[in-house]
Formats: sequence, structure tokens, C-alpha cells
Amino acid sequence: MANRRNIILGAGAAGIVAIGAGAYFLSGKTETATAVEGAAPPPAPGATFDPAKLMAPAGGFKDHIMGDAASKVVMIEYLSPTCSHCAAFANNVFPQLKAEYIDTKKIAFVPRPFMRNVLDAVVFLLADAAGDAKYHDVIDAFFKTQEQWAASQTPNDAMFAVAQQLGFTKESFDAALTNQTLFDALEKVKDQALNEFKLQGTPTFYVNGKMLDGEKTLDALKAEIDPLLA
Repeated sequence: MANRRNIILGAGAAGIVAIGAGAYFLSGKTETATAVEGAAPPPAPGATFDPAKLMAPAGGFKDHIMGDAASKVVMIEYLSPTCSHCAAFANNVFPQLKAEYIDTKKIAFVPRPFMRNVLDAVVFLLADAAGDAKYHDVIDAFFKTQEQWAASQTPNDAMFAVAQQLGFTKESFDAALTNQTLFDALEKVKDQALNEFKLQGTPTFYVNGKMLDGEKTLDALKAEIDPLLA
């Protein structure tokens, strides 16, 4: 922990991305999700968790809720910007989900950070620094450009290039990555997901507390959501 704290506080973007995914990486893949190290034994299929506890992220992290926060249906997605399955969902399925269920205020959607590696941390720190109005735009932009920066030999440059398109300067980019409080909170959110909510990989969804792991089609999510709206 001390090394990551020093990197965040002292070295700025170049220092963070220099250690890259190798220093803090949760690896492995399943068919529709990126598996994570440190996961507890998997729960039974369709396991449910207390919705109130799910809506209380650890470390004082503040969720960025989309849709109707008061909806009787709440969908949480634990996502990782470097996860290819999360990117596939974000780019191919989420726009339809957003148009049909989120923009129409039928559900509350909670994109919850899951920090698999340092590059994920950079994206989440930048999103927070962009402010509430642009938070989701930052996450979306990095998912759309994942192939450009996630495997880059110069991730600092590649990620800054994306950030520039979002309005960041070199100074604001580096400054965003000094947010030690948020970095610590992201670690606690990750640990909570693993230990309390039995997360096995990303993406993982919880619909009114019911766990759905792996990349999902819109039809699969409809099958869970629609009965709850009836």
C-alpha cells in the first residue's frame, strides 16, 4: 500500500502508469467475464444480497447514479475499464439499456467502480475529477478507446491523449491522479465487492440484490427487470 500511496501522491500520471497492470492486476478470464484474484468461493447461481448493503459502498465512495434514484428497480454494475467484457457490454448493450430503461426513468442504474489494476484507477480518478456532469462521459470514452490505451507500451501518453479529448490539460490530468482519498476508497469498494458481495469477475450485476455475473445481453437483463416493473 505504501508504494501505491507514494506513486499517487508524488509521481503524477507518469509514475502511476509506469508500474502498469503488472503491479496491481487481478487476472484470468471466463467466457463472459474477466475473473478476479482474491474472490471468495462463488455463491449459488442467482444468489441474492441485501439491497441496502449493496447501496452503501465502502470507504465513503459516492455512487454516480443514472436514471431514477427512487425507482423500485436498482441495477448495479461492477465494472473495470480494462476489462474487455465490460467494454463489450458498455459499447454494444448499454446504449440500448440506457435508452429503454434509464433515460425513461424505469430503473436506477449504478455503475460501480471495480479497480483491477492501476490503469483502472487512472480512469476512475479522471472521471471523478471531471465532475458529476461529465463523470459518465469519461468512463464511456475510455471504454470506446480501450484497445488504444489498455495495451499501449506508453500508457501514460495513450491515456492522456484520450483525456485531452475530454478537456483535460497536462496539469489537470496529473492533478487528478493525486486524489489519495478516492484511491483508498476504490480499494475499499473492491474489497467489499469481493468479501461481502462475492464478486467473481467483471462485469457483475446486481438487480434488486440478485447477482448476475458475466456479460449480459439486453434480453437477459430484460428478463430480470421487466417482472420487477410489473
